[in-house]
Amino acid sequence: MKKAILIVALLALVLPVAAQDMGGCMIEPPESAAQINMIGWTYPIIDFYADELEACNAVDNIDVNTQLLSSGAAQEQLSLALGAGGTSPYDIIMVTQGTVNSYTAEGWMMPLNDLIDKYEEAYNISDIGGLEDMSIDGVIYALPMELNTRHLFYRPDILEAHGVAVPDTWDDVIDACGVLYAEESTVLPFTVQLHAGWAWRLEFSDLLLGFGGHLLNEDNTPAFNGDEGVMALEKLVEIVDACMGAEGLTYSIDDSQIGIATGELAMIFTWASRAAAMDDPDFSDFVGGIEFAPAPRALADGPYAATGGTGAGLGIPANIDDDPDLVFQVLMEALDVQSQVGASAYGVISRNSVAAEADARYLPAVFETINGGVEGSSVAAIGAVLNGVLAQWLPQIVTGEMSAAELLDAAADAYTAEATTQGFIEG
Repeated sequence: MKKAILIVALLALVLPVAAQDMGGCMIEPPESAAQINMIGWTYPIIDFYADELEACNAVDNIDVNTQLLSSGAAQEQLSLALGAGGTSPYDIIMVTQGTVNSYTAEGWMMPLNDLIDKYEEAYNISDIGGLEDMSIDGVIYALPMELNTRHLFYRPDILEAHGVAVPDTWDDVIDACGVLYAEESTVLPFTVQLHAGWAWRLEFSDLLLGFGGHLLNEDNTPAFNGDEGVMALEKLVEIVDACMGAEGLTYSIDDSQIGIATGELAMIFTWASRAAAMDDPDFSDFVGGIEFAPAPRALADGPYAATGGTGAGLGIPANIDDDPDLVFQVLMEALDVQSQVGASAYGVISRNSVAAEADARYLPAVFETINGGVEGSSVAAIGAVLNGVLAQWLPQIVTGEMSAAELLDAAADAYTAEATTQGFIEG
């Protein structure tokens, strides 16, 4: 899947951006007033899509409200709202592949196949890449807004001043941090997002895959507590100790993005969707002075230790008051060709016919990571049970009360009990 996306993104031909009609919202006004609420988390390309959604406010009887929070706050609020039962307060929700797995396991998301078939001719929805990342057993639950992965951002002036090579592996990152801590007192050497349980789960999972391990066995029994899992968790502790300390553990995605753009950080490992802002003079103090490299490898001869593909998408909760047909049209107006031409200035967009025209300094690192990185899994038991278990247990490693092996064995016991209760493991 990843190689196919890369090839299409690089080879597809489209009209030049300047020739595109940026148009407005082309929906027929509904007969009665409809208020459509969207929630997500803020970064440049999503901010752009939120404006595209709100363009439908120009249509009579449509009132679109978008709420963009920090990533952690948005996902927490979404889980609370959808898990409360009853009518969803949101009609359009921002999701990732991981949250699609989790939300569909809870029955919180609306299948979109029928609406996609109905509006294929109007919106050329099959042009959108990565639909399989937002699907479970062939049922599509969200439409991708962007391609994304996590990769390295770095200040070449700082690295060169101290004779530090651009890291290729996580051990290289740790070694670089040792030099920078000893010789560079004005910046924090490095951050990787470990500010929340879901962030620990994500970084652990990709490092585990990078070491050649697996999250689950074919029968859904735990595999993450094997030797590769212990190596992955111990490596995260090494990174925290060598590069971040207690201060670095507080850095969210937003904090890291701001930190390197304002001179607080020498290197960060974060989402490609945050890279465009590095060359925005309204955001960054180092326009042209921040470079990009693929994700670090867990093993010197291994894949890049980051999954890649669809970064975020838009879906519809299962229980909404508004007409799903109307909500879907509003969603598609933000993802049509004209909108994605504009979005290409802020990130790696999802429409194959537009992606080839994007031109940004960070794209080689993005595509190299996507094409050469580890591949995740959409097994139902991961989204329904394992993600939550790992998010609860993994952050406890920083207390020092358990070794990595002990903690992972405890997490495996907790997962096994819940997965058995839910029928994913035979009792």
